[in-house]
Amino acid sequence: MRILFSCLFLVSFFNAFSQEDVKAEIKPVVKIDSLYREDQFYFSVTYNMFTDLPDHFKQNKFSLGLSGGFVRDIPLNKNRTYAIAPGIGLSYQNYYQNLNVSLDGAGKVVYGVNDYGEFVSNRYKQYSVDAPIEFRWRNSTFESTKFWRIYLGVKFSYVFSCSSILDDGETKYRVNNNPDINKFQYGPYLSAGYNTWNIYIYYGLNPLYKSATTLSGEKINLKTLNAGLIFYIL
Repeated sequence: MRILFSCLFLVSFFNAFSQEDVKAEIKPVVKIDSLYREDQFYFSVTYNMFTDLPDHFKQNKFSLGLSGGFVRDIPLNKNRTYAIAPGIGLSYQNYYQNLNVSLDGAGKVVYGVNDYGEFVSNRYKQYSVDAPIEFRWRNSTFESTKFWRIYLGVKFSYVFSCSSILDDGETKYRVNNNPDINKFQYGPYLSAGYNTWNIYIYYGLNPLYKSATTLSGEKINLKTLNAGLIFYIL
């Protein structure tokens, strides 16, 4: 009996000791960032068109536009659903069309319109530095990066390189950095959508060519219209 009581005592002692040694689980503290910003890289792909077309002017093929850059988000209210966002970026714009740009014997730029059967390819392309600034609405929260957005903006661009290239099947004729092109271009844009996928539309307010540029005595008043998709990446 003494041996039995001794065993029961030892078992009770070790059981009590093991219970005292168990520690409560410590859960990590999740820090909530209530001062988040939507600083983002952006990338857009667009189909490029012209408006205010002169007589007999047409476009053909797929005219591609690409742009990318970074915007800095500055929230305007406590819930951070409204913000302004200035940014910086680069763009490549390409337009297939039948406006013939060439140089005469004196080196002056002259313009004409060719039928599509008279050449293989005719395009205008430009590269620019962009400075967008947009007013933002979104229903985002600090708990989720997936949300609806509507961004209205204005984009200012400086064209640092441009070319008009005509291929008649035998020879390529190129006019680089045409002095008649408006180097400074600007216009409003809209981007709207959910999460990563968003529609994008930009309309150029000032003409592509300077006011003195004419085609058969008519002022060339071409303006740009770009529509496509824009992606925002945190």
